[in-house]
Amino acid sequence: MYNKLQYISQGNTVEEQLKNIHQALDNGCKWVQVRFKNHFSDDAFTLAEAVKILCEEYLANFIMNDNVYLAQQIAADGVHLGLDDMSISEARSILGDTKIIGATANTFEDIQNHIQNGCDYIGLGPLKFTTTKENLSPILGLKGYHNIITKMQENGLTTPVYAIGGITLEDIEPLMQTGIYGVAISGLITQATNKKKIIKQLKNNLHGNIIV
Repeated sequence: MYNKLQYISQGNTVEEQLKNIHQALDNGCKWVQVRFKNHFSDDAFTLAEAVKILCEEYLANFIMNDNVYLAQQIAADGVHLGLDDMSISEARSILGDTKIIGATANTFEDIQNHIQNGCDYIGLGPLKFTTTKENLSPILGLKGYHNIITKMQENGLTTPVYAIGGITLEDIEPLMQTGIYGVAISGLITQATNKKKIIKQLKNNLHGNIIV
């Protein structure tokens, strides 16, 4: 089974990214999605190479955001594809059957298409407005998650769904009640002064042990 908590990396430089990822791993995260867009390929390779070593050390999953060829080159555990990225089937033909392929969705139709094309998990969002992502898709809110997950259940679709987009600690319990599998967190962990505490609280809330 997949980890219920994903950390999506932040940082404008290789050094910032590595610091944030190392701190997330050191304080209990076991799944890292490296998001490092609009940077030189040499920098992306340097970062990916270092993160792979870190994730091996911490026994964590390492997923590369949208860069399929880099994920293949670095032997990452998988890749996460946005709605405008390479198709799942093409990514699968490059990476093979053993790698994890996640895909971003904003609607039930997106999810149907992704599952038909063979994705392993869905990143569904955004829950709220977030500055982390440019060209944000329409905001779903809790009602949107409930409606989409209900449609999935009615259609017998069981692929794990992660909520994403501006999520706070207080959102976890109501989100889990919609039937999602887990959450993908970026800013909340990156900006936390006490990362160990926030990651522990997130994990507790994700597993139903609510700590206010």
